[in-house]
Amino acid sequence: MPNASEKTEPPEPKPISSARTTLSRIMTALDVNLLGTVHGGVIMKLVDDVAGAVANRHSGGPAVTASMDDMQFLVPVRVGDLVHASAQVNWAGRTSMEVGVRVVAERWDDSTVPGAHVASAYLVFVAVDDAGSPREVPALVLETEGDARRFREAEIRRAHRLARREAILASRGSDAAEGAAPTG
Repeated sequence: MPNASEKTEPPEPKPISSARTTLSRIMTALDVNLLGTVHGGVIMKLVDDVAGAVANRHSGGPAVTASMDDMQFLVPVRVGDLVHASAQVNWAGRTSMEVGVRVVAERWDDSTVPGAHVASAYLVFVAVDDAGSPREVPALVLETEGDARRFREAEIRRAHRLARREAILASRGSDAAEGAAPTG
């Protein structure tokens, strides 16, 4: 393990496909809300699980969820649906990554019915070392036009996140300068 004063070489770039992952599960009566559809939190957990697996695989070690930038629920999921959450790294910076997740639900009993796109989400992960400090992540090797498009769109989302954060801090005035804890 290198000393803090030693410089380490950046990790080798990795193709997006090397960490792409899908998790699947059948929704049961234990997953429903009071309306009889699958609770959004169940889908959110599946999304975070698959995104975390992708971030860990890409970074070559532990990575923690820093934020969920956006989550869209498009159609309800029902008991018995076979739900697939597919994820990949869309963008990688020095220590952070954006992971995009697409959730599809299929009927468990009829493979002739096409799956429905039920949710999408974008999460930001930070790779951490054993001490919990940020560590470098591999750059991305973009393999397809779709990868390049998702990379460009992720850069737009990142710019919006940073601008929103800056605007919020500026609106707090002296509170932000004094390091006041956010209250919501």
